Amino acid sequence: MSSRLIGVLGLAATLSACNLAPDYHPPLVAVPATYKETGPWQPAAPSDDRPRGAWWQRFTDPTLDRLEPEIDTANPDLAATVARYDQARALAAEAEAGLDPQVGLGASLTANRQSKTRPLRGSSQPNFYGANQAAVTAGYEIDLWGKLHNEAASGTALAQASAADLASMRLSLEAELATDYFTLRGLDANARLLTDTADAYQKALDLTRTLFQGKIASSLDVSRAETQLETAKAQLSDVTARRALMEHAIASLVGQPAGGFSIPSEVRPFTLPDVPASVPSTLLERRPDIAAAERTVAAANSEIGVARAAFYPSLSLNLLAGFQSSGLNLLSLPNSFWSVGPDVSLPLFTGGRLEAEESAAYARFREASGNYRATVLAAFQEVEDNLAELHGLGEASQHEEAGVTAAQHALDVALSLYHEGASSYLEVVTAQTALLQAQQAALDFRTRRLTADVGLIRALGGGWDTTDLPSEAAATKLAANVLESGPAAQGSEK
Repeated sequence: MSSRLIGVLGLAATLSACNLAPDYHPPLVAVPATYKETGPWQPAAPSDDRPRGAWWQRFTDPTLDRLEPEIDTANPDLAATVARYDQARALAAEAEAGLDPQVGLGASLTANRQSKTRPLRGSSQPNFYGANQAAVTAGYEIDLWGKLHNEAASGTALAQASAADLASMRLSLEAELATDYFTLRGLDANARLLTDTADAYQKALDLTRTLFQGKIASSLDVSRAETQLETAKAQLSDVTARRALMEHAIASLVGQPAGGFSIPSEVRPFTLPDVPASVPSTLLERRPDIAAAERTVAAANSEIGVARAAFYPSLSLNLLAGFQSSGLNLLSLPNSFWSVGPDVSLPLFTGGRLEAEESAAYARFREASGNYRATVLAAFQEVEDNLAELHGLGEASQHEEAGVTAAQHALDVALSLYHEGASSYLEVVTAQTALLQAQQAALDFRTRRLTADVGLIRALGGGWDTTDLPSEAAATKLAANVLESGPAAQGSEK
C-alpha cells in the first residue's frame, strides 16, 4: 500500500507542473513616439524631473500643502477604497491558502437509542449506546492542471489591481482638491478686483453727482455711474456665493463638516511649475488606472486556466485518524482508527456547464483587454488635452495682459476727457466695462492655467509608478499595506 501511495504522489508531483492558462502578455496598444501637443512652447527638462510624491508642493502654496495630507487621514471615499483593497487582499490570501494542506480537529459525544424494529438488528445490540469520537482530518488537493495556482495568481492580480485603484482614487482626490483650491483662490482674486472696482466706481459716481449738482453733467451720466456701481456689487455678491460653495466642496474632500470649515481669503501670486511630459511610453508605468486595467487582464487570463482545468480529473489526498468509543475513555490504543488514501474525481457530463464557464472566462479576458486599451487611449488623450490647453492658455494670457494694459489706458483717457468736458460719461462707462472684462478674463486665464497644470500632473500619474504596486507576496498578506499612512490605519488592520 505504501509503495502504491508513493507512486501516486510521484505521478502527481510530475503532473502538477501543468498550467492550462494561456501565456500572458499585456494587450498591445500603439504608443506614439512623442506627444503631438508638446510643441516648442514646452520647456525641455530631464525625465527625472517629473513630479513625485507630494506633487502639489511644486505650486509653493502653504495652505494647499496643509490641506492635501488631510485627504489621507479623513476623506471617507478614500477610506472606502482602502476597505475594498483590504477585501481584495483577503480574497487573494484565501485563494493562496488553497495551495496548502487543510487540517482540522473534531470531536463528538452522543447518546443514542435505536429502534427495536430496525432492519437487520441483532438481539445482542443494545437499545441505548454511546457513540463518541475525536479525530483529526487532513486533506491536500494536488494541483495537477494548475487550477489552484491560477486561482491564487488571479487573486494576487486582482489585489494588485485594487491597490492601483486605491492609488488612482488617491490621485484623483488630490487633484480635485488642488483644482477646487485654485478655483477658490481665483474667486478671491476676482472678489478683490470687484471690490477695488466698486470703490473706483463709487468715486466716479461721487464725481458725477458733483458735476451734476454744478449743472455740468446730466442726470443720465449719474444713472450710468450708478448702474456701473450696482452691477459691480452684484457681481461681487455672486462671486462671494460661488466661493462659499467651493469652500464647502473642499471641506468635504478633507473630511470636515462644511459648517465648521473655512479658508481665509487671500490673494497671492502662484508658481506655475514646468511639468515635463517625458515620453508617452512612460505613461504605461505612471498611470495607476492603466496598471489596474492591466492587472485585471492578467487576472482574467489566469481565470481561463481555472476554467480549462475543470475539464480534467482532480486528485486529493485525505487522512482521517482518531479515536472512537461508546464510553468516555477515548484515548486508548484499541479505540484508535485511521483512514488514508487518494480521492479522484472526473466530470463526465455537466450539461454544457463547463463549456459555458470556459466561454465566459474567455469573454471576460476579451472584455478586460478592451477596457485596458480604452484606458490607455483615454490616458493619452488626457495628456494631449492638457498640453493643448496649457499651450492655448499661455498664449491667451499674454494677449489678455496686453489687452488689460490697453483697456487701462483707454479708461485713463476717457476719464481725463470727461473731466475736461470733452466727452460724455458713456465713453467712461464703455472703457470701465472693457477694463473690468479684460481684468476678469486675465484672472480666469491664470486660474485655468493652474488647474490645467494640475490636470496634466494627474494625467501623467502624479507621483505614482508601477513599482509602487505591492509585490505578489505583499498582495496576499493581510498585514501588507500599500499606504504608509492614512485611512488604512483607521481600522483596516485591526
